[in-house]
Amino acid sequence: MNVAHYSLAGLRQEMARDGIYLQTGAFVARVRSPVSQVAEGIHQLYADASILPTHGFADFHVTLAPPATYRRWFKPQVIFRSDGYAPFKPLPIDQAFALFEWGLNWCISSHAHQYLIIHAAAVEKHGFAAILPAPPGSGKSTLAAGLVNRGWRLLSDELTLLSREGMIQPVARPVSLKNQSIEVISQFAPQACIGRIVKDTIKGTVAHMRAPAGSVARVYEQAQPGWVIFPKYQAGVSATLTPMGGAEAFMGLAQNAFNYSLLAQEGFRRLTALMGASASYRFHYSDLEEAASVFDGIAEQRHANM
Repeated sequence: MNVAHYSLAGLRQEMARDGIYLQTGAFVARVRSPVSQVAEGIHQLYADASILPTHGFADFHVTLAPPATYRRWFKPQVIFRSDGYAPFKPLPIDQAFALFEWGLNWCISSHAHQYLIIHAAAVEKHGFAAILPAPPGSGKSTLAAGLVNRGWRLLSDELTLLSREGMIQPVARPVSLKNQSIEVISQFAPQACIGRIVKDTIKGTVAHMRAPAGSVARVYEQAQPGWVIFPKYQAGVSATLTPMGGAEAFMGLAQNAFNYSLLAQEGFRRLTALMGASASYRFHYSDLEEAASVFDGIAEQRHANM
């Protein structure tokens, strides 16, 4: 059953009581929360995701609830807990859904060490994935959001998961948009479903865009790496791909991997295989239509050469 089969009132009731078992790609999260903003965000932005039968297996058991103090009523806050542990400080309650998203990222990056986990967006076309590693503020999420609204499949917005076999495991969840990128995507893709805009977070003004239904439906379909592209938004520039040396790209990926050192030799092996399967570039852009055209060009060229 998909989230969309629930009414908002019914979803709130389930989440406040026993919780829901939310399927997000390779992971199942049991989510319990009496906070209405969490239920509203899941209802709107996970509409195509599956809810599994209760009392089954879950990779993560998470709760979002107000603290048991006077702050429950005065400037209400919310705490994220995973198996009872709170990795973050309480946040204002209007940031509850954003905290849920950040918390799920923490759960995956802290525990899913069967994968090499790279801080990168990933999108796919014709079976090949473009991995977009970059620090915050580089425009990777804006670029990923633009591409998936021009026919690319969303694999991940924040965490690229590389399997032992060298394939990309999809985790098609809402795309995080920050500050000016919210308006950019709203104008670029008016059909996109963008949730509540929340101001004054630790990341500025944030909102989340629903993953396309087609991407969610294909979360069990892995993708082969095709490109490693380090994006950078720069006002006024033309969209330009510049080839990178393998050593430079390797180091850039290693620096963006959460568990490269933890996986040790296996992490090195997976990154080496990834570099062998991928062309590496730097990419500067300012206009999303131009950017999409460049990405479509490399995808069509690779498809034609298959």
